[in-house]
Amino acid sequence: MVGVGTANPKSGYSQEDILRRYGIEDRRVRSLFHNSRIDQRYLHLPAVDPAGGPVTETQGQLLDKHRTEGLELATRALRDCLERAGAEYADVRYLCCVSSTGLLTPGFSALLIRELGLRRDCGRADVVGMGCNAGLNALNPVAAWAAANPGQLAVMICIEVCSAAYVFDGSMRTAVVNSLFGDGAAAVAVRAAGSGPGGAGLLKFSSLLIPDAIDAMRYDWDDALHKYSFFLDPHVPYVVGAHSEAALDGLLAGTGVGRDRVAHWIAHSGGRKVIDAVKINLGLTEHDLRHTSAVLREYGNLSSGSFLFSYQRLLDEGRTAAGDYGVLMTMGPGSTIEMALVQW
Repeated sequence: MVGVGTANPKSGYSQEDILRRYGIEDRRVRSLFHNSRIDQRYLHLPAVDPAGGPVTETQGQLLDKHRTEGLELATRALRDCLERAGAEYADVRYLCCVSSTGLLTPGFSALLIRELGLRRDCGRADVVGMGCNAGLNALNPVAAWAAANPGQLAVMICIEVCSAAYVFDGSMRTAVVNSLFGDGAAAVAVRAAGSGPGGAGLLKFSSLLIPDAIDAMRYDWDDALHKYSFFLDPHVPYVVGAHSEAALDGLLAGTGVGRDRVAHWIAHSGGRKVIDAVKINLGLTEHDLRHTSAVLREYGNLSSGSFLFSYQRLLDEGRTAAGDYGVLMTMGPGSTIEMALVQW
């Protein structure tokens, strides 16, 4: 991985800002927001109507937001990524775009190639609807493409305009989602080892699907509101925690790398209970997951791109050394736990 870049909307909101903007007085909902370990999130909130409250957005308007704001965030994240990688638009030979906050045909990959003037013969793929785990699901084939095309640059961009998937109906179901997710994009550039400036090498990927929890995270269609509505089962953190050790064992099996040799841990910022479950079940410390917790605190859950925000913080910290091993971990609908073993 030779470069990583991120982007967020310009407007940031504290949890109290959002509660006031929507006039939320329900004590249960207010408690959910204030006990989230989230200080602020960057969002594309709707305009305020004459009565002082937010305008209600139709599903069509939400899809327009997904496309328009997603392209803007993706462009900024890609520019940041390429600058850090010492590359230009013309160097991108494969582009994979990941999103779960809207459905576009043609997808973000084709739209970005046109908007930014990327090579017309750039290979591309769109990974849509896989959820918060999808960054690692997509990074796996991106890395395989780079390995099969030495010297050529592949890029993955996670584009999540989560405010384009919000539903406000006063229920605890929607309050859980609305208290947690933020908007952002993250890009990572990958080139085969030995073909240019290096970063962390991707050694192995692993997946663990938990079929018994297949409905724990899902989109439903709300007939009354005429919108898609995301559902998060309150037992998700415990499902993730209970299976995280098995997922890690599967990743490290056959590598000769023991858990005690892993120096850096990057997990998806899925929420305070998810982070606590990972920490407890893998025997990690607050320090081990400092970047995961910091991203949740400063941005909220950024869905598929969250782990790259944490990875960027680790790189900027400057504490990685040649030979260090790291584990990247994401989790999401399926339910699934995705992991990657990396080495500097």
